[in-house]
This record gives sequence, C-alpha cells and structure tokens, in this order.
Amino acid sequence: MNEAFQGLWRETLEPWLASLEAERKTSVSRFIAWAAGMALLGLAIGGYFFSRQGEFMFLFVAAFFGLVAGMMIGGRRMERLRKSIKAELNTKIAEVCQLDYALAPAEPARFATFRAYGLLPSYTRCRFEDHFSGERQGCDFELYEAHLEERRRSGKSTHWVTVFRGVLIRINFPRKVEGVTVITRDKGIFNGLAALGHSFGSKKLERVALVDPEFEKAFEVYGTDQVLARYMLDPAFMERLVRLEKALKGKNVRAAFDEHSGEGELLIAAETGNQFEAGSMFKPLADEARIRTIIDDLTRVIDIIENLVKPPELGEGG
Repeated sequence: MNEAFQGLWRETLEPWLASLEAERKTSVSRFIAWAAGMALLGLAIGGYFFSRQGEFMFLFVAAFFGLVAGMMIGGRRMERLRKSIKAELNTKIAEVCQLDYALAPAEPARFATFRAYGLLPSYTRCRFEDHFSGERQGCDFELYEAHLEERRRSGKSTHWVTVFRGVLIRINFPRKVEGVTVITRDKGIFNGLAALGHSFGSKKLERVALVDPEFEKAFEVYGTDQVLARYMLDPAFMERLVRLEKALKGKNVRAAFDEHSGEGELLIAAETGNQFEAGSMFKPLADEARIRTIIDDLTRVIDIIENLVKPPELGEGG
C-alpha cells in the first residue's frame, strides 16, 4: 500500500476496527448458538417422527432445515455488522482515491442501455451494490456491481442461476462519439447469426472488420457506421482493451460507445465476481489484509479507466 493508505490504516481504520472486535465476537457466538440450537431442535423433532414412522429421512431433513433457520436468524446481527464495516471501509478508501462511494446506487447508471446493446444477458432478478464515482483524466465516470440471476426450471422444481456478477462502468469518453459501436465477445461460427440480431431502435448495427488479429480473436465489433467505428477503435484503444481483458483475468469484457445527451460515453461490462468486500466476520477485524483486498480491487479498475481515456502516446499500438 502507498503512504496515504498506510496512514489511513494506522490512524483511522485499525483503531476503529479494534473497537468493534468485541461486537464481532458476540455476533459470531450468537450465530453459532442459533445454528446449533435450531439444528438440535430439528433433530429432536425428526427423532420424534422417526420413532413413529421409522424413516431416517425425517432426522436428516428436520436437522438440515433447523440448521438453515438457525443460521438465518443468528446471522442477522453479524450481517448488519458486516455491511456497516464494508460501507465505512469503502467510503474511507474511496476518499483517499478522491472518489465518492455509496453502498448501493440510487439509480444504476445506464443499466437499460447495457441491456439494450446486449452487453448483459437476460435475467429474472437483479441486485446492485458498491457504487463508486469520480473523475479521471478530465472524464467523469461511475462504476457499480451488478448481480443478475435467472430462474430456471428443472423437472418440477425451479432454481436460481447467476448469469452475471461483475462491474458495470460508465465513462464520459473524451473523444467525440457519433452513432453506436458495440464490442461483444467472439462467438466463432455463430458470429453471423449474432450480426443479424444486433440493432438499436431503427438503427441496424453491421459487423465491423478490424485489422488487429489479437483483438479479433477475442471480440466482435458491430456499428452503425463503419468509418466511425474504426475511428473509435484505433490501435491504441484496442491494445488497452486487450490489456483490460488480461488484467481482469479473461472475464468476458465487453463494451459500447454511445452518443448520449450530446456527449460520448463508453460503457463497459466485466465479469469480475464479487469485489469490494470487507472479508470474513469469523476472523479478527483489525487485519490489514481486509483493506488491502479492497484497495487492490478498486485501484486496478481505476488504473484501467485512466488508461482507456488517456490520449494515445506516441508510437502506442504499433
């Protein structure tokens, strides 16, 4: 960590977390007591039915549901503490980075547009959290996490499947943007079928052929204007987007350039999993590793944003 984060840890966060240690231990003890107590109660109820019906299944089912119920009841206090700690840690870390933070976005920025351009899959329910906003290289941006799930049927039962969990980023792009350019994942032999389905309103998006072979292996590009799409996706930008893919460990980055309210925007969706978390409540709170993980997650994304919007350097991109 750099000096600013070290100072934040020593002067503010470490003593604050240490003061909450007793509460953490109490909440963990309460969680264990409820889970164990309800599991034993379930086992007793199951034992009663077993004595009358002779079915072992009663024992297992009753104990399992008792355990789950106990974990839910006993975990409420621990979950409230976890959220409180997470909000405070992220707020303080964001301040060092000269950013604003909210536990959940008041309105998920341009979420409908992410969906309209096919950057996100279909879903049944959604949840948003960890909203950061600020400015880099003279361009304002915001990012937040989205968790999208789809309800699926298997026989007579239904279950929830995560179809997207990661960050959504909106950046006011420094260059003029006209029309729409969408950067999706390469789908191999299905690219032709995908091209038929890409449109926005009355505008038809056509496939854009690019010259960068590494970029073409991972991405497919569609746009309302071939010339403008190639102008936006110059060699320097393509190289930076490939770097973004590698920095996020190949987690299906996709993006779109869009003209919105007279300004150009760059929208990015990346499957990063769940980030910006405070860590386990079963471990001591005053551990520097808690903020190191959040700092690494946040600074990595901020560095990516700075690289995407900065002017191309001389000779960059070959």
